[in-house]
Amino acid sequence: MDSGKIMNCERNKLQKIMKFRLPHQFMAFGIAIVLVSIAMMFVRAFIMEEPTQWLKLLLQKTMLIGMLIMSLSKEKIEDEMTVSLRAQSYAIAFVIGVIYALVMPYVEFGVSNAVHSGGEAFKDLGDFQVLLFMLMIQLMMYHTLKRLG
Repeated sequence: MDSGKIMNCERNKLQKIMKFRLPHQFMAFGIAIVLVSIAMMFVRAFIMEEPTQWLKLLLQKTMLIGMLIMSLSKEKIEDEMTVSLRAQSYAIAFVIGVIYALVMPYVEFGVSNAVHSGGEAFKDLGDFQVLLFMLMIQLMMYHTLKRLG
């Protein structure tokens, strides 16, 4: 096979992945998943007598899936501007998410040591916290950029 054909095939596959979007109707589905997950988190925290760890993890993952569905859903009118704004919001969310993941453990360590004189141990951020933060930033930045643009 010609190397040009291989590169063209790989480029086409990458373009398909980059242009992947869910239909607009999935936005409401994603919002419903997030709201149900949040409601169930409150039920788990305040109503259940013995909250289970597996339910907490399941609800966290479900909430992330709902936010990802929201993030990947098309607008009613999808044009070059919305594609550009979506790309900008992903880039901003990535940069802010990396800064957050690097700085926040030190901030938490400093604050916990200032509040508790016993000296708290250094804790790293969990995957849920970083992914939730990045998806929230992406969704907020996209809708803010869309409103301003």
